[in-house]
Amino acid sequence: MSDDLYAALGLKKTATDEEIRKAYRKIAKTSHPDLNPDDPEAEAKFKAASAAYDILGDPEKRARYDRGEIDAQGQERAPQGFYREYAEEPGNPYRSGRTYYYTSGDGGDFDFDASDIFAEFMRQRAREGADFGGFGFERGPAGGGFSGREFHARGADRHYTMEIPFLDAVNGATRRITLPEGGTLEVKIPRGTADGQTIRLRGKGAPGIGNGPPGDALVTLTVKPHRFFTREGNDIVLTLPITLDEAVLGGKVACPTISGTVNLTIPRGASSGQVLRLRGRGVQTRDGRRGDQRVILSVVLPPKVDDELASFMEDWRKRHAYDPRKGMK
Repeated sequence: MSDDLYAALGLKKTATDEEIRKAYRKIAKTSHPDLNPDDPEAEAKFKAASAAYDILGDPEKRARYDRGEIDAQGQERAPQGFYREYAEEPGNPYRSGRTYYYTSGDGGDFDFDASDIFAEFMRQRAREGADFGGFGFERGPAGGGFSGREFHARGADRHYTMEIPFLDAVNGATRRITLPEGGTLEVKIPRGTADGQTIRLRGKGAPGIGNGPPGDALVTLTVKPHRFFTREGNDIVLTLPITLDEAVLGGKVACPTISGTVNLTIPRGASSGQVLRLRGRGVQTRDGRRGDQRVILSVVLPPKVDDELASFMEDWRKRHAYDPRKGMK
């Protein structure tokens, strides 16, 4: 994988968090293995973008990557300095599995125990408030030092995207997502989910190192537009066509809602653009409250105006003419 995570998303280092999220979602939509089952190049592009978003999509990890504290795989980088292991030659006074040779900027040399330097570096980072996400280390046997067998780190988070139907988002549902490596995850979509919302699945990310816990799976949801419903906050908005006679005479008509069809009363003399409100027929919030459904009426004339209707309207206009545009001149 490339060391330039920004390049994997087609971005520059100056990209905003929103630009990073949009770039990842775009690649996921076009290069996901489910959509390109026989395209290894698309699969590689998707995996590279997923790995990049795993770090750049997390503000804290992105900051550490930009500072050079972690690499493109999310692994800790060694502390800054020009370290090199001293030659393992007989008679070398520094010969040791854990002793390194340091050349300072002014030409001076000294030796040190790498584990002690690493431990001190980690303690210093902890004092500065660094979060190692479950990272731990212990002293080794016989004289201490860092023991690789005692290395523990939390697994990396993994990021995915899922497109869901509009009604699944507002009413809640359970769906499965296919992972790049072939497995699946069950995602419970809560009632009232909004477009762009991210669901965290605890412990479903990359496995931990040593005794470290696994990371989480972060699933960003994209809500498909509905044919006639739109959402504004917790309200559902619907434009409802009605006939000319229903507008003039009023009556009850069938009206779709996100939870089924209801009978809606059209007032006599209704006009296009008039808004009727169905209380409690909108999106339910976490505290149990629900928004409303706003119904915008649209008067639709018959496909063809026949002679009978035309004659009636001509006679009616002679006796009942009115000007709805009065005051606009």
